[in-house]
Amino acid sequence: MIKVTKLNGSELVVNADLIEFIESTPDTLISLTTGRKIMVLEDLDTVIRLAVGFRNAARAYPVPAGGNGSVFEG
Repeated sequence: MIKVTKLNGSELVVNADLIEFIESTPDTLISLTTGRKIMVLEDLDTVIRLAVGFRNAARAYPVPAGGNGSVFEG
């Protein structure tokens, strides 16, 4: 999840896994795989940095070998 700012100043958390593409039109437009489009104050490079940072952090959590793929017991 990444935190971005809508044009009206309110913060929004976006699932970075759903980002299909990002445009600079000149405002930054995030298009999601769901078809939704979100215009944000952050520039294109910032949104890319946030999304890449999210993916890198997500990979930092190990997946247990040999189990059902769940990190939780039970």
